[in-house]
Amino acid sequence: MSHKLTWYGHATLGLETGGHRLVIDPFFSGNPASPVKPESIAADFILITHGHGDHVGDAVSIAKRTGATVISNFEICNWLAAQGVEKTHPQHLGGGFKYPFGYLKLTLALHGSALPDGSYGGNPAGFLLTTADGKKIYLAGDTGLFGDMKLIGEEGLEVAVLPIGDNFTMGPDDALRAVKLLTPKHVIPIHYGTWGLIDQDAIGWAAQVETQTGAKVHAIRPGESFTF
Repeated sequence: MSHKLTWYGHATLGLETGGHRLVIDPFFSGNPASPVKPESIAADFILITHGHGDHVGDAVSIAKRTGATVISNFEICNWLAAQGVEKTHPQHLGGGFKYPFGYLKLTLALHGSALPDGSYGGNPAGFLLTTADGKKIYLAGDTGLFGDMKLIGEEGLEVAVLPIGDNFTMGPDDALRAVKLLTPKHVIPIHYGTWGLIDQDAIGWAAQVETQTGAKVHAIRPGESFTF
């Protein structure tokens, strides 16, 4: 079974696995790095790490158009339901659930989570996905470095998707330390370059990571994909 991860710029990702189409943090409108519009996105499931506008993004319109199930924390799912989203599945930190595309667990993330209207967005999270064929994908979400990444790494990661932009999340130095804790086979850097405040040299960072760890870095550009 092959799995295809597509980066749409900022923290927005698409994942095709086992015939299912997932969209993570669907920020297309207002995302200057996105090469596509939300109207062109197909989705069976939408995953949202936390409540900030650049992560909730176009979730409501995409979910209503496609009928996708939105997976997030309890508070965000309740908020989405109030916006007219019909299909949601709430989880919370440390809790997992077996979906048609695999087993999905919410992990710790060090960040905030206020929703676009200022209401409470619950705890921010990352996602640890075990696909139907046993591949483990860690989507860190917006987070700072934390020591329990070592525990996540003990799961045996095929891919880790990590923010490197600094200021709002881990910067390059802490993201390198995260790779050392997580020990994934592959790494995809995200949450950088959208605006000047989070510009980073992803190619230079990739060279550092590959020199100091056993991971292979795929510094793909917005619209490009990594298949494994």
